[in-house]
Amino acid sequence: MRDTERVFRFSKPTAAQIEATIREAASLPSKSSGWFESTGRLRERRIPFGYAHDFASLRIGSGETVFAAARSAFARWKQFDLGWVRVTDSEAALALGQIVAVEVHTLGLWSLNLSQIVQMIDTPTQFGFVYATTPLHVEHCEERFLLDFNPQTGSVTYLLEAISRPRNIFAKLGYPFTRAMQHRFARESLTHMFNVIQGGNAANEIQKLIP
Repeated sequence: MRDTERVFRFSKPTAAQIEATIREAASLPSKSSGWFESTGRLRERRIPFGYAHDFASLRIGSGETVFAAARSAFARWKQFDLGWVRVTDSEAALALGQIVAVEVHTLGLWSLNLSQIVQMIDTPTQFGFVYATTPLHVEHCEERFLLDFNPQTGSVTYLLEAISRPRNIFAKLGYPFTRAMQHRFARESLTHMFNVIQGGNAANEIQKLIP
């Protein structure tokens, strides 16, 4: 119950509460499950019972200029800038070991979810990261956020992949709603990144339908 009280609130977390929670998360050991290889690719192994595996992607443009712009947007956490979701510190470094505090507001409740970056992917054709949730998160999860540039076609694609199960009692009891919010986040994160880069409507660009 103590973890529930630290994750969920009836009012927006204050700056002091956010800072204190980040300090606490930084003191906890990293518990990566090793689902993803150092390249960010999912390891070829069976997902255990009780875990959900989600994958979605969106072509957000083409060319090296678009890839560079998307990298810059990632570094400013734009993929989380959805109104009902945000990274609390948009100046936080996109770096290995970084604690990422994500604030979520749904159904009149505020939640503060802490994860740690456990892998960075930075090559001439790919850029992104994998983070693993800490005990101060509603889910037990590893998630990959990746930008992929195909030099043959020029295509730039934003990919999201996650393996998760509910950790918090509220997330377990309301699992259908939890899954709906996960799908909503993926759908809106993809389209928001497209709109940040292209300034348009991504509805017709979605490559994978998310329920």
